[in-house]
Amino acid sequence: MMHCIISENTDPYFNLASEEYLLKGFSEDFFLLYRNKPSIVIGKHQNAMAEINHLYVRDTGIMVARRISGGGTVFHDPGNLNFTFITMGEEGKLVDYARYALPVIQAMDSLGLNVTLGQRHELMLGTRKISGTASHVFKNRVLHHGTLLFSSDLGDLDKALMVDKGHYKDRAVRSIRSEVTNIRDHLVEKMEIKDFQNRILGHILKTMNGARTYRYTNKDLNEINKLRDSKFSTWEWNFGYSPKYHFTKRLRSGAGEIVLRMNVEKGIIQEVCIEGDLPGIHDISHLEELLVGTIHDPETIRRKLSGIRIGDYIHGLENEDLLAGLF
Repeated sequence: MMHCIISENTDPYFNLASEEYLLKGFSEDFFLLYRNKPSIVIGKHQNAMAEINHLYVRDTGIMVARRISGGGTVFHDPGNLNFTFITMGEEGKLVDYARYALPVIQAMDSLGLNVTLGQRHELMLGTRKISGTASHVFKNRVLHHGTLLFSSDLGDLDKALMVDKGHYKDRAVRSIRSEVTNIRDHLVEKMEIKDFQNRILGHILKTMNGARTYRYTNKDLNEINKLRDSKFSTWEWNFGYSPKYHFTKRLRSGAGEIVLRMNVEKGIIQEVCIEGDLPGIHDISHLEELLVGTIHDPETIRRKLSGIRIGDYIHGLENEDLLAGLF
């Protein structure tokens, strides 16, 4: 039997928590559909800092979340429909991208779309990507999920993920950018995303044996919210879980060029080295020591620097200039 759920909650932390809850708390199969507020969702083994455009994310209020599956970073917004299969299986045969892509491909075919599975397990509409997919195994259960770009703001997607990853040296999984397109632009039958969502659900209910709708119980909601609050919404999970990394960036100051270097572990700055043309009135080592032990987060560092004037350490550089240089 497969329980089919449409989540009405658009909080990415809640929906990611619900996936882990359904995976680890049940032996039944589930099919889940949900949409999120504008958010960047990174893979379990990625460096969050190297995947996001920090200034744009901060200024637009885009949320940053980490999922339990691997793979690359994806952008969510209300125009993106996310699907999740959670099933039992045989050890060694749990991860099967083609198996879980097939029902979605067939649903697209019923809408007149010729969708194929790409080399990196993405769903392709012609030569453009409409879905990224990933899997996670827990004991004899597997979670397989993916995105479906229906009417996403592709401009927001590009800006939110526009980052120079060359500043970061680490062993994290890197995202591979692909040319994308929205499904709605290719439909002969015009519809909105809720119509599209219902068509996907209807196909699953019609074609999969034992499929039936399921609504979260109060117990389900309480457990999901506890997991959301204790894990998925925390800085420790979304940023601190990133692998250790070395950050390097060059900046121009009033006196010339400086080089910033940092070692960061569990999201916390462990070492800082600032070198170059530094004709300031204070010893640069005091500034380096001030940053050590601080989490690598723009707002936290801004508060840490609020009591000093950077120009006293690095001539011609303002506090905001240094802050921008640290990301």
